[in-house]
Amino acid sequence: MDRAAVLFARTHGHQPGVERTVAAYSRAGEHAACWLALGLAGAAFTRDPDRRTRWLRGVGTVAASYGANQAIKFAVRRHRPELDGLPPITSVVTQLSFPSAHATTSFAAARAYARLVPAWALYAAAGAFAVSRPYLGVHYPSDVLAGALLGTAIAEVRS
Repeated sequence: MDRAAVLFARTHGHQPGVERTVAAYSRAGEHAACWLALGLAGAAFTRDPDRRTRWLRGVGTVAASYGANQAIKFAVRRHRPELDGLPPITSVVTQLSFPSAHATTSFAAARAYARLVPAWALYAAAGAFAVSRPYLGVHYPSDVLAGALLGTAIAEVRS
């Protein structure tokens, strides 16, 4: 079922402009870069010491979720989807797939920063990162679901 779902995602709704846009968006999430930048910018530009502390705690949560993700990824060692005749649309840092670091850090950030900026925007961005990964052919849906659950759980524990 996982393979069928990633095959469906990889073969439907693809136009060159859409693929380039989704790949560029997905690259912004590499190593949690956009989420760490958001937290550091939030901390830098607020004058309220309590808000600054919450922003920096969120940065710590995102970093912790990335670390946990990498530890699990290297323990499980699940390989990324290989679809005959359909190479991935974007490059990847490692061939390890489970869980998705994009989903882990995105959902950790959404939960961690939700009291600082509109939660709907954070969860929309997190969802877009999550959906982008099977679309690009670099994750199974179960990788993304596990990552979203892991990130949310880590953020919940740290909140």
